[in-house]
Amino acid sequence: MSENCIFCKIARGEIPSRKVYEDENVYAFHDINPVAPVHFMLIPKQHLVSLVEADESHAALLGKMLLLAPKLAREQGLENGFRTVINSGKGGGQEVFHLHIHIIGGGIIPPMVKRG
Repeated sequence: MSENCIFCKIARGEIPSRKVYEDENVYAFHDINPVAPVHFMLIPKQHLVSLVEADESHAALLGKMLLLAPKLAREQGLENGFRTVINSGKGGGQEVFHLHIHIIGGGIIPPMVKRG
């Protein structure tokens, strides 16, 4: 974990959060500024800046996170589907530089990109 990373501090329990799930490798918690009725984030406890920095050594962790996302979404009441978002790097809109997956759903979720 990184000493000054806000998500590392949340995973260590130094900053309070509304926990959704925790095990030895990952931590999930509700977003403090939700964009939908259900909006939580899933992070690795290992500090990994973004998906750009991931390599083969992270394959099992990334697979675990992607398989855990729908299970946690269903547990949060998202039976009809949900959106996952991974922003990678400044150009990808990443604001906190610790890999995280947003799981978003409930209500009406607008299209990601407007066509036309």
